[in-house]
Amino acid sequence: MVKAKKRVFLSFLAEDADHIRGLRLLKDNPNYELDFYDESVREPINSERAEYIKQKIREKISRASVTVCLISEKTYTSEWVNWELEESHKKGNKIIAMALKGVKKV
Repeated sequence: MVKAKKRVFLSFLAEDADHIRGLRLLKDNPNYELDFYDESVREPINSERAEYIKQKIREKISRASVTVCLISEKTYTSEWVNWELEESHKKGNKIIAMALKGVKKV
């Protein structure tokens, strides 16, 4: 029986994008048993209007059943990550926190 892929929203600090690219590549590596549809924001949303950006992110969160918060030493400073986690919680997504490689203190 083939297991259905989970739809995952990745929440992270924009400055950690290089680490996130590595995680996204892992799902294509045959040595890892990791299979998901990535619903997170890949390209910056071309707007300075916070409500428009929130609407676009909310659409992605609504398609996911799991939100993975990727944690670096400065993630706690992001109002956007906090908002994404609040929206994910309201929607009923399972929330998983995962420290990025090399993080020593959060």
